Amino acid sequence: MGNSGSTQLQHCLNAVFSHNLAGVSYPSNPLYQLVYVKPYNLDDRVTPAAVTRPSNSQQVADIVKCAVASNVKVQPRSGGHSYANFGLGGQDGTVVVDLVNFQHFSMDQSTWQATIGSGTLLGDVTTRLHDNGNRAIAHGTCPAVGIGGHATIGGLGPLSRQWGSALDHVLEVEVVLANSTITRASEILNPDLFFALKGAAAGLGIITEFKVRTQPEPGDSVHYTYSFTLGSHDDMAPLFEAWQKLIADSSLTRKFASQVTVTELGMIIQGTYFGSKSEYNSLGLEDKLPRKPNFATVELKNWLGSISHWANEVLEEVGGGIPAPFYSKSLALRNDTLMSGQTIKDVFKLFGSKDKGTIAWAAIFDLEAGAINDVAPNATAYGHRDALFYIQTYALGIPHVSQKTKDFLANINKIIEDSMPGANLGAYAGYVDPALTNAQERYWGSNLPRLQRIKKEYDPNDVFHNPQSVRPA
Repeated sequence: MGNSGSTQLQHCLNAVFSHNLAGVSYPSNPLYQLVYVKPYNLDDRVTPAAVTRPSNSQQVADIVKCAVASNVKVQPRSGGHSYANFGLGGQDGTVVVDLVNFQHFSMDQSTWQATIGSGTLLGDVTTRLHDNGNRAIAHGTCPAVGIGGHATIGGLGPLSRQWGSALDHVLEVEVVLANSTITRASEILNPDLFFALKGAAAGLGIITEFKVRTQPEPGDSVHYTYSFTLGSHDDMAPLFEAWQKLIADSSLTRKFASQVTVTELGMIIQGTYFGSKSEYNSLGLEDKLPRKPNFATVELKNWLGSISHWANEVLEEVGGGIPAPFYSKSLALRNDTLMSGQTIKDVFKLFGSKDKGTIAWAAIFDLEAGAINDVAPNATAYGHRDALFYIQTYALGIPHVSQKTKDFLANINKIIEDSMPGANLGAYAGYVDPALTNAQERYWGSNLPRLQRIKKEYDPNDVFHNPQSVRPA
């Protein structure tokens, strides 16, 4: 964008915020990157054309109008936890619509449907639902993540096996479109748009408000941890194989949530059972593992205690919401693409290799399925209704992530994919990977052609754009 375009944009945005110039910031502002841009991944720095902080939907519409008039792309930011800073546009020169001021909340106690502003962080979502009738929805475990991105990409968490993903709770939204209109979308109102917003919203519009169905809070829960820190990574391969066999059992209760984390120090199997300690004990999990672990269980009687427990685990494992230079990849595994014994051995051999070029790394295997898979693949844009579990890999770099580290993570995926030629394993759009080829196909699978047609109808000029968002057909 040339100087004339930049000046035009600034004049327009200044007019939008004429009564509160603190609502918009530009690269010329002191401490622009540190105070206003605030990138999450410090290895993917970008410089937006402006960071705006509107207070209402009309201001959002006016911001979009300014950007269109100046031929500038737009992206919304809720919590700002995009792995490639796509909430900042993912590239220089984007207008960022920071939804931090959209904090409104209400509960209809006749329907137990909640209205939630799209800038609300998950920690606040939990508290406000609890305070208004002891209600809950399924969502992830990091309290600093914003619902605006979480509930429009997927939104997976420990309760998803029972209740579905976060986006499966969404009944209706208010959204600002590329032509600056403010509209509503649901299964009845603009159903094609609603389909697209539930999985690929960053390329279709800016959601300012969610109406969601809620559930009574869960009661008793048991948080279990089995740790294996002795021996080589090669020795841990049979443990993972036993876990994979356990979660692939179609009779496994949906009350059981589970995750395997592998790091340089060893392997941990942990998760939550939503029920009593005696019910959990009846599963006999320890007897299904080929080695006796160091183990611990914590029995909790209230929902907020569970949320706090998960938040602490996130901080311990991958740093939670702390900005850092990092790289991440993901793969979606299905019941028909389980890893063979040999593939597991090869992956764990790589885990044990020397000099990965990083100070810290983790491979996290997250059980999904259950209620997530009950929804038809073409009911929402979310692309992996058939996923049994995801593998997410992370690595930190100081001051940058080295190519050696990126190759290490890429080789994990390569071993798995090479063992299943033609399997077309997908990737989760919530763990964006800027190096991913055919990203749109990997994120949205068979739903992509329909998404491209909807994009052409609602945003033919690709106003809402990041490097891997849906393009018009």
